[in-house]
Amino acid sequence: MLIAIWSLRPLDVWAQEGSEAAQVTSAPKVILGGVPFTLELQGDAGAALDYEVRDAQGTVLGSGSVGAGGTARVTGLVVSARSGLPLTVRLGQVSEELSRPYAPGWFSLAPPVLAILLALIFKEVITALLAGVWLGALAVAGYNPLSALWRTIDLYAVPALGDVEGGHTQIMVFSLLLGGLVGIVSRNGGTQGIVDAVSPFASTSRRGKVATWIAGLAIFFDDYANTLIVGNTMRPITDRLKISREKLAYIVDSTAAPVAALVPISTWVGYEISLIADGLSIAAAQPGVDPALAATLTSISPFAVFISSIPYMFYPLLALSFVFLTSVMNRDFGPMAAAERRAASGEGLSRPGAQLAVDTADPQMTPPEGVTPRWYNAAVPILTVILVVLGGLYTSGRASVGADASLMDIFGAADPFATLLWGSAAGCIVGIALSVAQRILTVQESLNAWVAGMKAMFLAMIILTLAWSLGQVTEDLGTAQYVAQILSGALPLEVIPVLVFLTSAAMAFATGTSWATMAIMLPLVIPLTVTLGGAEGFGVGGEYSILLGAISSVLAGAIFGDHCSPISDTTVLSSTAAACDHVDHVKTQLPYALVVALVAMVVGDIGTALGLSVWVALILATAILAAGLWFFGTPVSETGEA
Repeated sequence: MLIAIWSLRPLDVWAQEGSEAAQVTSAPKVILGGVPFTLELQGDAGAALDYEVRDAQGTVLGSGSVGAGGTARVTGLVVSARSGLPLTVRLGQVSEELSRPYAPGWFSLAPPVLAILLALIFKEVITALLAGVWLGALAVAGYNPLSALWRTIDLYAVPALGDVEGGHTQIMVFSLLLGGLVGIVSRNGGTQGIVDAVSPFASTSRRGKVATWIAGLAIFFDDYANTLIVGNTMRPITDRLKISREKLAYIVDSTAAPVAALVPISTWVGYEISLIADGLSIAAAQPGVDPALAATLTSISPFAVFISSIPYMFYPLLALSFVFLTSVMNRDFGPMAAAERRAASGEGLSRPGAQLAVDTADPQMTPPEGVTPRWYNAAVPILTVILVVLGGLYTSGRASVGADASLMDIFGAADPFATLLWGSAAGCIVGIALSVAQRILTVQESLNAWVAGMKAMFLAMIILTLAWSLGQVTEDLGTAQYVAQILSGALPLEVIPVLVFLTSAAMAFATGTSWATMAIMLPLVIPLTVTLGGAEGFGVGGEYSILLGAISSVLAGAIFGDHCSPISDTTVLSSTAAACDHVDHVKTQLPYALVVALVAMVVGDIGTALGLSVWVALILATAILAAGLWFFGTPVSETGEA
């Protein structure tokens, strides 16, 4: 039976509790004015039925038929005003009402904007995120403030923690286990041993930053592993060299997703290629597409398209270059320059009063008296994590696609979340075994250090849970669809790549996720670009086309928006790994990301669309960034004197 009244529970739950004649199996939690939405209908098992969806004024919004026992997706439904609700859905001879809370389209932006503004103004992220989640839950709860508070907990926070399918639970456990490993290697003297061993090489802050950048490039196979391993490993070294926690978080954040998204052997690539393949298939099936072009779109390898798009992913490439430039030139500007001067002059690695994402001051994480620091007590467990994760990616991927598949296909089909758990657990076991075998710690002392390391992650886990909750709020409110709608329009072909970049960036920034942005944008942008005539030259010997530029702009824009967003999980994990105040990380990183994005759009996206060679664009853009850093950046000496 069709749902007749609005409920706070998911609609598919009601369908299971009702009769077998349930009609609507999926519907938005909130209907945005003027923004298209989708209903999913379940047909009768006995016969094919016609369906029709009308608004409260009787206007037909959608119609069609659904086969016996089949389902139908009714897309493109639009309600322009609150007076258009409730909807009437007719399936066969049965007609009933479907009611949902209504909100104007702009309201979908209000929760993330509120959270970001409160965090930046008051420099306190937990309350800011809670306020954003509550505001979104307010619409979902039918504008009942008390119900919105309950929904913040039971509809958003708890499912965010328990989301195994989306990998949230695995990331949480991986982070805790890696925090426990940090506690063990700190307690057994391994961390100090690493610092002592690296000191002759990373003897200056300049060298320490470059070493951190190189470590970020080396852990290329997964962005989460990259962030937590590099940040936790290099933090004691950068602390000794008086490099600010903000700068460490920036380096870690800027060498995580960009590297994983660019390298053909990573947990990202299989996902990206599958989305490109879907978009090409949809574009080829469009009415009016030239048969020769349709044949090209269906026959070309999505992997070849991805490889061709790499040089045109200007933001991640230039972000990696800019990290190197700021490190080797030892120059910074804006809030980052102030943070670096503060740290170099001995006034603190973090801002006075900063709310650090990780507490590193627990005495359970300091070596007992008389312990000799040994670098391998940290290096061996960390290397164990890396090797087990790499081995797990290979074995799990090979089990999915077969041993004869290419290495790229194997890594693309791997289960990254399970392998991260295997690696972090193995690292903890090896760390405890080394500590006990050398009689540095007893089993109980090792476990105490392990627990202390996990306790230090508590604040970060709260922030991460709330960030995921806010991401789910934006999904329930249709924020991405609203952003795509307000930024779309008929424009000259040459500006499609930069428009796509901006749209993807805005979507990822507001929602805090690059993967969901890619999933929405690629199947939308590829057919749209083909329809507008942007596929000329596509698939011809790697020649540039507007379509190739649009594809690369989706990937690059999603990374940029995710990189800047305070509610992105990788941004939160970067603050966690660097033990940095999360708001300080966002405030110091944002100017750098914006400058790189501006150069990437003007020189890269617009330049190549107007005929500039991609290699000339990359060299010119890098030169502009270097020149800007030289003229406008502040040199920070080893003693902190500007």
